[in-house]
Amino acid sequence: MREPFTCVKGVMAVMPLSNVNTDAIIPSAYLRSAKADLGKGLFGGHRYNDAGRERPDFVLNRPPFRAARILLADENFGCGSSREAAVWALQQFGIRCVLAPSFADIFYENAFRNGLLAGLIDAETLSALAAAVAAYPMEPIAKVDLAARSVTAPGGQTYTFRVPATRAEALMRGDDEIDTTLRHGAEIEAYYAAAKAGRGWLYQAMAGEQTP
Repeated sequence: MREPFTCVKGVMAVMPLSNVNTDAIIPSAYLRSAKADLGKGLFGGHRYNDAGRERPDFVLNRPPFRAARILLADENFGCGSSREAAVWALQQFGIRCVLAPSFADIFYENAFRNGLLAGLIDAETLSALAAAVAAYPMEPIAKVDLAARSVTAPGGQTYTFRVPATRAEALMRGDDEIDTTLRHGAEIEAYYAAAKAGRGWLYQAMAGEQTP
């Protein structure tokens, strides 16, 4: 079990780039040690210059976006390699939800498996949310409500996002994939009982027993 996800309220940061790949999300240089601070390495190539100093123009280096809890991204976020650490880096930085028009398939699956909400929005919603953040640069507070599938922008306007029902339910319960499977324990046991009754010879063979 992990912490259930119901809603998150906090600073929304905008990263208006499409095709942001997992190496951009967490560069390989930050993966050389199991003790690496992945949150510090998040978007390392964008956040730091060659001398390792922060680039003051990058959004996550500027207040109040240093405390971002919600990331607004563009199309095909998380493309590239299957680097699961890309999700971990976002979470260790403090981001609980990414909203984008589309996600790379593997990143999308990794997000839900690790308790990060990846919400799908349309292009019009992306533009409206980005405009709302720009209109409230000192207090860009948004709220994402998973049960309602809604995001309230800075300024109070509400929009919708999409997420598969099974994924949303697992996040709200705090279930990982093992927990989700165990919730079907009675059905699994019933299946095996019926299978043994009808195909007992198969289970004898699996157990190394001799059939008569």
